[in-house]
Amino acid sequence: MPIIYLSPSTQEFNYYVNGGTEEYYMNLLADKMVPYLDASGIRYSRNTPDMTAASSIAASNAGNYDLHFALHSNAAAGDQAGKAKGSIVFYYPTSAPGKRAAELVADGLKTIYPDPNLVRTQSTTTLGEVAKVRAPGILLELAFHDNPEDAAWIKNNLDEVARILVLALTEYFDIPFFETENRRPGVVDVNWGKLNIRARPSTDSPILTQAPDGAPLTIINTANGWHLVNFNGTIGYANADYITLL
Repeated sequence: MPIIYLSPSTQEFNYYVNGGTEEYYMNLLADKMVPYLDASGIRYSRNTPDMTAASSIAASNAGNYDLHFALHSNAAAGDQAGKAKGSIVFYYPTSAPGKRAAELVADGLKTIYPDPNLVRTQSTTTLGEVAKVRAPGILLELAFHDNPEDAAWIKNNLDEVARILVLALTEYFDIPFFETENRRPGVVDVNWGKLNIRARPSTDSPILTQAPDGAPLTIINTANGWHLVNFNGTIGYANADYITLL
């Protein structure tokens, strides 16, 4: 199953025009993403508010992540200060996976941002959390926190933004999206061999581990004849025909 490095802003001194900070609201957004990540089987590590961009990059590079996802809000300079609006998703120009992830996130945000024409992707070689991470990286500037309308939109739509972001991630990783967990106990029920636990709900998908007959596991969700399961700490998909619900 995929694993991401989730990196909400650590910029505690970037104040919103209507109160609060970038660090606070981007960490709140990450908090709201977590239930959707858990329900959809996307594993994650996450930075902490006492870290910096540099230490977040180092932590990401110390692991083996499928995507580095940085969450930020924006502010404009000069005569655009307080006037600019919109969402930008940054990616590294030579990273095809990063570009695809950025486009999926932007497409999702276009469905909820007031003016879809102001949502775009942009390549960059200067943002560290895109240019210096080992995994494909994207950095979201959700909206402009120095603009009263954008700042209000961020605060009023964090739940829906979190849902849209994780939905985009499931599309990127080609796995089903689930709103909530539906945990139930189950047991492997095969008459031969072992049950394959796979990375995706397909017999063509890589096998992560195997569970013997009678082994207990936890079913997290179900879709199209496949259970998303947790077997001894490994999360993956198993054919529902070979699991008995308890």
